[in-house]
Amino acid sequence: MTARTIRALDAPVFGVDVQSGDVRGDAPSYALVVLSPADDDPDAPDADGPMARVERDVVSLRKLRRLIEERQPSRVATDNAYELAADTNDLVGLLRSLPDGTRLVQVTGAERPEPLSRVASRHGIPYGKEPMKEAEAAARLAAANVGHVVSAFTDETTVKVSRGRSTGKGGWSQDRYTRRIHGNVKKRTRQVESELKDANLEYEREVTEKYGGYANAVFTVQARPEGIPVSNSRAGDVRVEVERERRDGITYEPIVRRRDRVVVGIDPGTTTAAAVVGLDGTVHDLYSSRTADTADVTEWIIERGRPVIVAADVERMPETVEKFRRSFDAAGWTPDSDIPVDEKLHRTREVTYENDHERDALAAALYAVDDHADQFDRITRKTPARVDREEVIARVVAGGSSVEAALTDLTDDGGDGDDGEEGGETPEGGDPTAPDRTPEEEEIRRLRRRVDRLEDHAADLEDEVDEKDERIAELEELLSEAKREERIEARERRTVSRIQRENERLEREREAAVERADDLADKLDRLKELWKIDHSDFTDVAEGRNLVSVKPVAQFTLDAIEAAEADYGLATGDVVYLRDASGAGRRTAERLAETEPRLVLRAGTVPEVAEETLFEAGVPVAPADDVEIREIDELAVASERDVREAVADWRDRAESWHRERTEETIDRIISEHRADRD
Repeated sequence: MTARTIRALDAPVFGVDVQSGDVRGDAPSYALVVLSPADDDPDAPDADGPMARVERDVVSLRKLRRLIEERQPSRVATDNAYELAADTNDLVGLLRSLPDGTRLVQVTGAERPEPLSRVASRHGIPYGKEPMKEAEAAARLAAANVGHVVSAFTDETTVKVSRGRSTGKGGWSQDRYTRRIHGNVKKRTRQVESELKDANLEYEREVTEKYGGYANAVFTVQARPEGIPVSNSRAGDVRVEVERERRDGITYEPIVRRRDRVVVGIDPGTTTAAAVVGLDGTVHDLYSSRTADTADVTEWIIERGRPVIVAADVERMPETVEKFRRSFDAAGWTPDSDIPVDEKLHRTREVTYENDHERDALAAALYAVDDHADQFDRITRKTPARVDREEVIARVVAGGSSVEAALTDLTDDGGDGDDGEEGGETPEGGDPTAPDRTPEEEEIRRLRRRVDRLEDHAADLEDEVDEKDERIAELEELLSEAKREERIEARERRTVSRIQRENERLEREREAAVERADDLADKLDRLKELWKIDHSDFTDVAEGRNLVSVKPVAQFTLDAIEAAEADYGLATGDVVYLRDASGAGRRTAERLAETEPRLVLRAGTVPEVAEETLFEAGVPVAPADDVEIREIDELAVASERDVREAVADWRDRAESWHRERTEETIDRIISEHRADRD
C-alpha cells in the first residue's frame, strides 16, 4: 500500500480488532487504527513514514460508531464482521447505520475467511498477534483493495414522501387543514421527482391520492443513497425517508473485481452453463443460456478471470468443454466417474442457482477445486510473500512446471522463489556469481528456513486452535440453550397432556349432560302431549279461577283455522286469538263465523271485508291489547272480566253502528220521497 493508494480513497480507512471483551457480552473495547491520506506538505508530521498518517486508539463500540459517523471513513476493515455485531440482525443494523459512503470490509475472505496472518503474509503486509497490529494489518489490506465488502442491501433505494403530522380528529377547519397537508405532500413529491429526473436516475413511482393531494408517494430508485440528491428530512407537514432495499441475507462482494486465476466448470448442451470459482472455492458467478455461442461464453469467462482449470462433471470430457480448455490453455479435470445428482445437490447446497445446468457446471468446478486443494496449499506454502501465488499455481497446474522453476521464472534475480526445500539443487539466491558457501553454512540456512516454515505453520495451527476453541464455546452455548429449550418443551408437553386429559374429562361430562338434557326434553314433550290430551277443551284449566281459555290461531287463514280445529278443536262460545289478523278474505271470515266464537281477539288489522262479514254474523271482534292474554306453550288463558268488557264494548259499537245505519236509511227514504214528489 502506498500513499497514492490512501489518497485515492480520499477518506480515512478504519482498521478494527477486538481489544477486550466480546460484542455478545458487556462493554467490549476495540483497537482502532486510522489510516488517513498523507498531507501534501512534506514537513507535516507523519506517524508512519511517507505512506499515510496513522492514528491508534482503544475505543468502546459506542465511541467507534460515533467516530465512524463523524469522520465517515471510506472503509471499516476487520478480520471478522461479527466482531462488531452479536448476530445477523445486529449486523444489518450496523450496516444500516453506516454513512452513505462507508463500506464494511472483511479482509480475510467471504463466508469462509482465512486467518488474517495468512492474508497479510500473502500481500506483504506487516502482521502481529496484538489487537492493535491486527487492526493495522486489516486497515492496510482494505486500503490495498484486499477483502470483501459486507452488504445486506441491494442497489435499490426507496424514497418515501409522506405526511409529517397527523390530520387530527376534526374541528372547524378540519377540511382545510387536511387539504393543506395533502397538498404539501404532493408539492414535495413533485420536487423529489424533478430532482431524480435531473440526476438521470431510473425510478418507479407509486402514489396514494387523498383529499386535496397525496397521502404519500414511494419512489423505487435504481441507485445507492449516496447517488441520490435527496436525503432524510422532516419539515412542517412533509417527511422524506430514504432507505435501501434489504437483501434476503448477508452478501460478500470483492472490493474490486480483478481478473484472478479461477477454476471454470462448463456444462454443454442445448443450454450451455458455466460457473467461475476462485482457487479457494469461492463462487464468483454463474451463467446459463440457450442462445449464446462459444464466443459469448468465452467473453463472459474472460471478464471474470483467467482459467487455470476447465472442469466437466462427466468421466469423459465433452468436445465442447475440450475446446474451451484449449482456448484458455488451461488444465482439464474430469471425475473418475460421472458425478451422481445427489452428490451434486449436496456439494452445491450453499449456493443459489437458477437451473440444473448451472448446478452441474458449479459442481464440476467445486469438485475440481477440492481435488487440487492439497496441491494449492503445497504451492502456497512454498511461495514467498512477494511472489504472486496464483501465477505460480497457474504455471504449475496448467503449464506443467515445477514450483522451483515457476519461482525462478517469476523472480527478478532468478532465485527468490526457492524455498530451500530439501533436495533442491540450487541454493537460495540461485545466482551463479554468488560466493560458494560451506556445507555447514548451507545446513544452517536450510534449518533456519525450516524453522521459519515451522513457526509459520505453528502460528497457523494456533490460529486454528483459537478458532476451534471459539467454535467449541459457541457449540457448548448452543448445547446449553438446546437443553434448556428441551426442558421447556418437556414441561410444555406435560402441561399439554394434563390439559388434554382434563379437556377429555370435561368433554365426557358435557356429552353426559347433553344426553340427560335430551332425555329430559323428550320426557317433557311426552308430558305436554299427555296433558293436552287430558285437557283438550281447556275448560278445566280455567275452572274456579275466573279465567277463560283462549285458543290461539297462528294466522287468519283457512289453513291456520283448520290446523287449530285439528289440534284442539273450535267450539261455540270459544275465545279465539288471531296472532296475525291480516290477509283474510270473506271466505275465511265466514269459516271462522261458523264456529260461533264468543269473542275474536286480533293482533293487527282485520281487512275491511272480513271485519264486515264477522260483524254481519254477529261475531264480536276486539284488539288483543284490550285483553291480558297469558300463554304457556300452545295454551292461553284470559281474564273473564276482560272478555266480558271486550264483548260489551263491541256490542255498544254494534248498536251505535246499527243506529247510525238506521238513521242513514230513514234519511235516504225521506230524500227519495221528496224527490218523487218534486
